[in-house]
Amino acid sequence: MTGFIPPRLRKPAGALLAGAVFAVAWLVRGGPLWWVSILAVIMAAVRAVSWYRMGGEDTDQGALAGSRADERQQLVSLRSRALACNLAAIAAFIGLTVAIAVKAAWWWPFVVILAVTGFGYLLGLSNYAAAEEDAADDADAGQPERSQVQS
Repeated sequence: MTGFIPPRLRKPAGALLAGAVFAVAWLVRGGPLWWVSILAVIMAAVRAVSWYRMGGEDTDQGALAGSRADERQQLVSLRSRALACNLAAIAAFIGLTVAIAVKAAWWWPFVVILAVTGFGYLLGLSNYAAAEEDAADDADAGQPERSQVQS
């Protein structure tokens, strides 16, 4: 899906898109704080430019910003996202527990967060789990047949 976007532009484009969506949300909200949408656009532009500049550097951070990470960097990123998911689930559980303990009406967002993290975990298991394993290469490790050509 992102194959038509050059790797160095993927993260800056994502930052611009996220900033634009956030700015539109502030505009739709309206009221006396509509001007926050202008700040959101400016900050998204600054972030996109910094990601683009960093993506041109020949460093680990530049490789991550330029979407050209090697296997080691991808593994670190994967572990960091897994930790973030675990912390989000723990925080949601703690929030749900506190909301139930104080008989508050604001318990449902924590249930939604727990449901999303649980669904994401199950989706990851179904997408990335090992498929049926093929027979091992040495499964038929008997005596090799002699070729008709050999005497």
